[in-house]
Amino acid sequence: MPTTPSTSATSSSSATSGSTASVADRQLIAQNFNQFLTLLTAQLKNQDPTSPMDTNQFTSQLVQFASIEQQMKQNDTLSTLVSNTNSSNAIGSLNFVGRYVTASGTKTSLTSGSADWILDAPRAGNAEISITNSLGAKVYSTTKPLSGGTEAFHWDGKDNGGANMPDGQYTISVAAKAIDQSPITVSTNIYGKVDGVDLSSIPPALKLGSLSIDISSVRSINGATAQPAPTP
Repeated sequence: MPTTPSTSATSSSSATSGSTASVADRQLIAQNFNQFLTLLTAQLKNQDPTSPMDTNQFTSQLVQFASIEQQMKQNDTLSTLVSNTNSSNAIGSLNFVGRYVTASGTKTSLTSGSADWILDAPRAGNAEISITNSLGAKVYSTTKPLSGGTEAFHWDGKDNGGANMPDGQYTISVAAKAIDQSPITVSTNIYGKVDGVDLSSIPPALKLGSLSIDISSVRSINGATAQPAPTP
């Protein structure tokens, strides 16, 4: 029994089973399958009646072809689902434009001498706060008592020497201890108005000034008339 078409088709499909099947792949599978059936039919017609072919062999190869075809159809279906999901996410992300959002994160934009974060401490204590610029250099540090729960932290954009820092992106880090001096983890969030959406990324990224945030990091959404987080 001829086995070359089956081997070729199986090898080709194994190489592409982990990716989306292309039109060329499907055409190759169809061509090899038709060739296989042609050879199989010819052999059945001309086989020796006293020594028939092994039915297990060609049945196994038919099953292989059917499995390959099923995998390719599944890949096509998954690709369609992913595409539809991405389109839905892109459309939905446009609803964020013009609204104020709170999102988890440590990096925010300093604009006109103002940058705000929201701190969330599990209990009361004290925190050592550091702010670094986009190059990782520390530009400001301070200590702050924590009352426990959610509270705002405002930075006026000045370094510890009183010099104004340029607008840009800055990152906050918080090392905190509870009143009993046991370490505590303080979550940080950023707050701002969404003024655009970057649809070229997957998932879409929300634009807060010069800052881009992942849509999955959003924790709450406020109305378009909401004001930035209050300063302490």
